[in-house]
Amino acid sequence: MNAPRSIAAPVTGAAGRFFSGAGLLLRGLGLYVRSPGLMLLGVLPALLSGVLFVAAFATLIYFVDDLAALVTPFADDWSTTPRGLLRVIAGLAFLGLGGLLTVVGFTAVTLVIGDPFYEKISERVEERLGGTPGAVEVPFWASLRRSVVDSLRLVGLSVLFGIPLFAAGFIPVVGQTVVPVIGATVGGWLLAVELVGAPFSRRGLRLPDRRARLKADRATTLGFGVAVFVCFLIPLGAVLIMPAAVAGAALLARRSLGQHIQEG
Repeated sequence: MNAPRSIAAPVTGAAGRFFSGAGLLLRGLGLYVRSPGLMLLGVLPALLSGVLFVAAFATLIYFVDDLAALVTPFADDWSTTPRGLLRVIAGLAFLGLGGLLTVVGFTAVTLVIGDPFYEKISERVEERLGGTPGAVEVPFWASLRRSVVDSLRLVGLSVLFGIPLFAAGFIPVVGQTVVPVIGATVGGWLLAVELVGAPFSRRGLRLPDRRARLKADRATTLGFGVAVFVCFLIPLGAVLIMPAAVAGAALLARRSLGQHIQEG
């Protein structure tokens, strides 16, 4: 474990590795756009699930005032200003939880829908870097089953973490500053673990292997995952960035396994 870690995580400090991880997303975008034949196929699954989740989040925004009032019935008899402030905070808590679940749910569903396309993008990236060391044959149905199981696990974990973050969102100031940062960090970690599933699976490695390798350089992993999470919050960002995130995840997987990520 120590040797791969030293290769995968150059000693540049936690902040340096964090930004290096974010840079993997940009490199993934560069690698992805150099394969024009895959670009349209990569966007289509994200577009399909994007429409669904944008509609769901828009519905949440429309009803957020009603939801805020529903969870704060004790404030009905309060004066206008404190009642309004409390319900604004409650509304922001709902939107924060909704944002986390939307990003994670979008990723999970898109990876299932687009599994063959994203698998091909990931493979193409690794081919540019010399191939996949220790590759094993992964049948289509086995790959799809892994994608579905991992996606369900991802959504379940996001709900598990999202509930206490939602509750913490009611804390004045902290709920509007610290909690969103924690939410992006948790969401980024979950996205990174999910997105590297394909390259790890091609090597016959499973979820515990993913977690162990990514934890060995947590700063780089979080840099990549948080960058993806933030991009996914931008309107249309999730649709356009998803294929690049898959390409960047192939680079993150190689780096975490101590394999080179430079072409040539």
